[in-house]
Amino acid sequence: MAKKRCNRYSGIGGQAVLEGIMMKNKDRYAVAVRKPNGEIEVKTEQYEGIMGDSKLVKIPFIRGVFNFVDSLVLGTKTLNYSASFYEDEEAEETKFDKAMDKIFKGKAESFLIGLTTVISIVLAVAIFMVLPFFLVSLLGNYVRNASLLAIIEGVLRILIFIVYILLISCTKDIKRVFMYHGAEHKCINCIEKGRPLTVKDVMRSSRQHKRCGTSFLLFVMLVSVVLFFFIRVDSPLQRLGLRILLIPVIAGISYEIIRLAGRSNNILVRIISAPGMWLQKLTTKEPTPDMVEVAIKSVEAVFDWKAYLKETFDYDVDDSWLKDTTDPEDDFELNSHE
Repeated sequence: MAKKRCNRYSGIGGQAVLEGIMMKNKDRYAVAVRKPNGEIEVKTEQYEGIMGDSKLVKIPFIRGVFNFVDSLVLGTKTLNYSASFYEDEEAEETKFDKAMDKIFKGKAESFLIGLTTVISIVLAVAIFMVLPFFLVSLLGNYVRNASLLAIIEGVLRILIFIVYILLISCTKDIKRVFMYHGAEHKCINCIEKGRPLTVKDVMRSSRQHKRCGTSFLLFVMLVSVVLFFFIRVDSPLQRLGLRILLIPVIAGISYEIIRLAGRSNNILVRIISAPGMWLQKLTTKEPTPDMVEVAIKSVEAVFDWKAYLKETFDYDVDDSWLKDTTDPEDDFELNSHE
């Protein structure tokens, strides 16, 4: 008899890209993209991270920093790959492209990806750390309570983050990325719930997931509120420097929280995960069946979900059974997150 279908950690994770999905399982990742002609292109490669197999990536609170940087690097790389299908095919290589290839001996793309990652981090720090600090500093002459100022700064940081999400979600391309984001979550939830990876079962799954990057970023905001509330210095310049220097610490703590959330479902985990799940209603949208097809292709390129269901839930899935849709009388609910 099959084991009770409750969420079980699978180890796979992913990211939405332009008209596609990237899924990663250990050191292997796959990018599936719906090309302009309607075909699905799947690319599978290895990515061992910036630190490779160093023991540092296994140390709690330190591994989160490297994991965050790896996510940015791989995310930028796969996003550029997906965008390449929608570039002007007649565009010729420019003098700048040739010069960059000559300077970096054919590794110009790796350099540009690294540069983009650094710029992204700098902009994120400027918008979500420095800007709230600057705005709160303007209130220094009116509000003398340091604790209250720390709380106001944290609230501003979260509000700026939410407004940023709302603004970018207004564009057509980002809306479609958010739909693919929903397809990514639905695939992972479908597998971890013990359902076969079919379009129908994926569409019935939740588009919110506790290990989402959106939740991670929200944890970063919340952890920063707590740390800056208790760790204080008098000088404004020192306070600003402290906020920047503590970013790796904040990322490390946030990673451990979301890692725990992805492996547990007790009441405390559900409570601390709730704000991130709510926020994902903004960063994920209901996908179309053809988007789910792309997500399934990406999953299957790096993850044997049939073997996972057999090992974890103790039942086999064969092709004939897959043709038979799930029983309408079962207790699965659309967009539930149990």
